[in-house]
Amino acid sequence: MRNRQSLINTLIGQYGLFVLLLLAVLGGWECSVRLGWVPFFILPAPTSVAHALGEDASLLFGRHLAATVSESALGFLLSVCVGTLLAVLMHMYRTLNKALYPFVIVSQTVPLIALSPVFIMWFGYTIWSKVAVVFLTAFFPIVVSTYDGLGKGDAGYRELLQTMGASRWAIFRKVQVPLALPSFFSGLKLSVVYSVVGATIGEWLGGSEGLGYFSRRMSSSLKTDAMFASVFLLSALGVVFFLIIAFIEHLTLRKRRTDYS
Repeated sequence: MRNRQSLINTLIGQYGLFVLLLLAVLGGWECSVRLGWVPFFILPAPTSVAHALGEDASLLFGRHLAATVSESALGFLLSVCVGTLLAVLMHMYRTLNKALYPFVIVSQTVPLIALSPVFIMWFGYTIWSKVAVVFLTAFFPIVVSTYDGLGKGDAGYRELLQTMGASRWAIFRKVQVPLALPSFFSGLKLSVVYSVVGATIGEWLGGSEGLGYFSRRMSSSLKTDAMFASVFLLSALGVVFFLIIAFIEHLTLRKRRTDYS
């Protein structure tokens, strides 16, 4: 009982202000629409969005949500594999770093809206055209955060292991990787949120299913309550992905602290 009360007090202390602010925003939003201060077709009331969410639940929580989750997850996992490998190679080989790092930066200067038709031409109206957009959106934070994290390894530890005859691989595994983990997970948390953004852009520009496609279709039909319902689900999906990575980070760093204690 005491532990439960302590947990409740902790949650209130951490998130109480957020909940109060959220309720205030939703209440002001609802009142401004109901009083006619804001036109309904521009900004529907939260209760109308909730009603649309329940009315279109079979569509939203069915194939549309499943499509967006699949595109986001595939693109994110691909970006993690390629981005981490690229960061490690650039860290290990300076020549490769000088050759590839500018291309990594340039890849983020091209607007995704301009590249989406190219991906559609290459992959067609399949899931892979959206996965390509997600990958291009999500891999940059992973590359940069992992590369920077590996470069911040403590010089004292490295010199100590070198005097003890440790190989470069042993120093990388025992010193640089553990010290880079916080930076790596920071990049993952950014990347997993960006993956939802990338999937939405891909669906907007060339999709036949997914929450982004549903949002575009509802927007063209002036069904703003249903459009906001899909936007709410996209936001919730990003939050869920973020919390999953944060939970994995907590377990990984706690295990590593336990191993070194």
